[in-house]
Amino acid sequence: MAVAAYLFINTDTAHEQEVVNILRTIEGVKQAHIVTGLHDVICYIEGESLSEVKSIIIEKIRGIPGIQRTVTCFALDAGT
Repeated sequence: MAVAAYLFINTDTAHEQEVVNILRTIEGVKQAHIVTGLHDVICYIEGESLSEVKSIIIEKIRGIPGIQRTVTCFALDAGT
């Protein structure tokens, strides 16, 4: 069963598009969009395990230049 999460991202001013462009190149990131509201970018991540999703978030996403803060919400009904 797949593990999935939504990642809500706050970026430095005017870095939204750069962050989205990088996110879209990362394996496991299924969608990434600039949004309005409290956060600047939302992306949807899928992996084979919790460990894989955690690795994508911590090792690949959080180090992207321009990202200030992330909030992760795991999808409880992924794979159903």
